[in-house]
Amino acid sequence: MHIGNARTALLAWLQARHAGGEFVLRMEDIDTQRSRADLAHQILDDLRWLGLDWDEGPDVGGPHASYVQSERVGLYHDALRRLTEDGWLYPCYCSRAELAVIASAPHGLAEEGPRYPGLCRNLTPAQVATKAATGKAPSLRFAMPDEPVSFGDGIAGAQHAEPGAGGDFVVRRADGIIGYQLAVVVDDAAMGITDVLRGWDLLDSTPRQICLYRALGLTPPHFAHAPLLFGPDGQRLSKRHGSVTLAGLREGGAAPEQVVGYLAYFSGLLERPEPASPADLAASFDLSRIPTGPVIVTEQMLALMAGRG
Repeated sequence: MHIGNARTALLAWLQARHAGGEFVLRMEDIDTQRSRADLAHQILDDLRWLGLDWDEGPDVGGPHASYVQSERVGLYHDALRRLTEDGWLYPCYCSRAELAVIASAPHGLAEEGPRYPGLCRNLTPAQVATKAATGKAPSLRFAMPDEPVSFGDGIAGAQHAEPGAGGDFVVRRADGIIGYQLAVVVDDAAMGITDVLRGWDLLDSTPRQICLYRALGLTPPHFAHAPLLFGPDGQRLSKRHGSVTLAGLREGGAAPEQVVGYLAYFSGLLERPEPASPADLAASFDLSRIPTGPVIVTEQMLALMAGRG
């Protein structure tokens, strides 16, 4: 587990515990081609080492099991059928190679590249039949409504997205894999999630998810997006910056209280980096203290976090 992900988990845990709520851990392994069971077990072990626990999860169970996405696929297909029946989805036969050459298209979400130009959105039934006859499996895209989306974010503040923000997006890939946007909406609603705290990189996905909630007749949770951790070179923190995984820090002899103290310091919860446990921080947790800009982590900070200072 990357320390950026660990920090987000810590903040989500603190928000839940401060509010007297329940913390739910879900293993999002819907992309089975990229998921590994050993890494899933490592995540659980890393979080426990950090001092976090959960009320519902893949190893402790709960009233909304299963807490492993690959075991919840039936729910996603039910949602796809409903969205299709209500006219929200359409088949898309565009390949990645075809989309990659659309260099003049407006930009979509930060990590997606060009916005999908809607090439398949208005295909006639005859055109769909012709494309289907080639044997090429289509993806399914959600048709974004022509209306703005506004919401209040617990950290980023008031947010407003223009109509069609990010463009129509894939909810089921051509290979049958369910899209992240759909899976998390279905799961959060089914599990009764009221508050979601996650990384800033998902802030621009939120309008899409709100539109999915509305299309499915569901109520969105309250969202809060924490700014990401960056290295001294201004790039997102990664292994090129040193020991940035909990496993690496543990192997190097770092104490969990030392790591938690630095993660809390990066998040504005402590005035200085000092050893702390998650339980120490829960009573005074306040979303308003979390910075709204990117957090720069220096090499010296990483060394001190690892206990090498």
